[in-house]
Amino acid sequence: MADDIDDLLDEVETKFLEKKEKSGGVAKKAKTPVSKTNPNVPSRKKSTGDADLDAMIDDICEAPEPLEPLVDKAPAQNSPRTPRGAEGKRRCAVLYLGGSKHAMGLGSSMNQRSCDQLRCTDCDFRVVFYDNYEWDASCEYLFFRNNVPDFGKLKAKLNKRKGSRAYACQCKWTSVQDLVDIQKKTDFKWVCGKHAS
Repeated sequence: MADDIDDLLDEVETKFLEKKEKSGGVAKKAKTPVSKTNPNVPSRKKSTGDADLDAMIDDICEAPEPLEPLVDKAPAQNSPRTPRGAEGKRRCAVLYLGGSKHAMGLGSSMNQRSCDQLRCTDCDFRVVFYDNYEWDASCEYLFFRNNVPDFGKLKAKLNKRKGSRAYACQCKWTSVQDLVDIQKKTDFKWVCGKHAS
C-alpha cells in the first residue's frame, strides 16, 4: 500500500512539474517513476482509472485562481464592523424583566423595556415568558428541566395573576410584577439574544 501511495505521489509530482515547465515556470526536471525491481520498467500500466485521475489532476492544475471577494474599501466612519448576517441586530444595553403591564422589546437606560429575546448561558436555552401568570411556590429544577418550553406541561405549575409575568429557562425561573434590572438577580445568567431592528 505504501508503494502505491509513493507511486501516486510521484505521478502527481511529475504531472505538476511538466505543467510548470510548459507554462514557463522554473522547476527541476521531473524524474519518472520506476519500479523497485527493474529501474528500466515503468511502475504501472495506464488504465481507464488512471486516465480519469489524470483528467482530474489536469482540471485542478488548470483551474483559475479564485477571485478576491469584493470588499468596501472605505467603511463608514464611526461604524463598527458587524459579521455577515448580523446587520440590524442589536442587544439590550440594560436587561430588564417586567410584569405584563411593561412593554417588551429592545431595552436601554432611557427606554426601559422588558427584553423578549432572553437566552440562558447556563443551560443554553431560550427563556420563555407568560403574561398574567406567576410560578407556583412548589416549582423545582427537574420540573423545568423536563418541561421547558412546552406550555401545555408548564401550565400545571402556573397560577393566574394579573400584571405578573412568569419567566423560565431549563435551570432558573422567576415571576415579576415590577420592572427589575436583571443584574440585581445575581444568580441569573440570562443575556439578550439580539433584537432585529
